Amino acid sequence: MKISTKGRYGLEAIVDLAIHSAEGHVNLKSISERCGMSEAYILQIFLILRRAGIVDSIRGAQGGYVLAKEPSEITVGDVLTALEGPLAPVACVVTEAEHTCERYGSCATRGFWESIMSALNDVANSITIADLVECYNESAFQSNEIEYYI
Repeated sequence: MKISTKGRYGLEAIVDLAIHSAEGHVNLKSISERCGMSEAYILQIFLILRRAGIVDSIRGAQGGYVLAKEPSEITVGDVLTALEGPLAPVACVVTEAEHTCERYGSCATRGFWESIMSALNDVANSITIADLVECYNESAFQSNEIEYYI
């Protein structure tokens, strides 16, 4: 399974929003500039994330976007599932996909695919946006450290 550009960009934009949320509402133009993404594409992504209850939008000249919940309450799984749909390596392991394959009941590999899906979802649901912000802050701190040599 591959995560699409929508999922990758969406996750990056949400982390950027969380990093800059202390500034108040964050506009899409500033997110697009910092992340190097099209503002129109981020708008499409944020419309989906707003419907999923991950971000809220504020209209007007001083408007923008904010996280709908605390970063510690939003998981990577929440964001990716909203943008990509179920995180499954093959369609037959998604609950509604039972009727998509004629070998569903006798498939020898379905258990393997279910294990992969379970592991993927466990990891995605165990990492929060706050965790990614912390990783960002640590890497930004390390890249700004000055080394002195004598």
